[in-house]
Amino acid sequence: MKKMTIAWVVLLISMLIASAWDKTAWIKDGIHFLLDPTAGALLDWQLTIGMIIIVFILSLIITIVQKYTSDQVALKELRDEQKKLQKEMKEARNDPAKMAELNKKNMELFPKQFKLGMGSIAYTAIPFVLFFRWFNDYFTAIGTPKFFGFIGWFWFYFIFSLIFSMILKKQMKVA
Repeated sequence: MKKMTIAWVVLLISMLIASAWDKTAWIKDGIHFLLDPTAGALLDWQLTIGMIIIVFILSLIITIVQKYTSDQVALKELRDEQKKLQKEMKEARNDPAKMAELNKKNMELFPKQFKLGMGSIAYTAIPFVLFFRWFNDYFTAIGTPKFFGFIGWFWFYFIFSLIFSMILKKQMKVA
């Protein structure tokens, strides 16, 4: 319960920081001071490759934090249980009563999994909100470029972070 409370408080603080970005100069200026010469330099050097490097580094950080701030054994057990239930659900496709029972069991696992995964949010939410606000400022300042001619920065980040996260989780054995 304590982890959940901390995670929700951090999420609330993250939202407050995000909304104060344009109103509180020291937040915005401080982040620009840190990220302009680092991440900004990578993007200035070569936009697409720089963004891929940044997304990879952020995905790596998130994966490491998830691995060491969550109960990997419990998460793996929940995932295994979900796989088992999904297999049973495939077999029970023609039995509505059995399917409803399995669905109910499956739905009971989601809050447990959510609760186990919330701990890492306490460590990553604020830095990532700040990074995303900086991304928005950076890409707006350079004219909102399109990656590969058609993808905006957010979708580029989203797609590549999913790819990198899947690879990194598999390599690092993160549940």
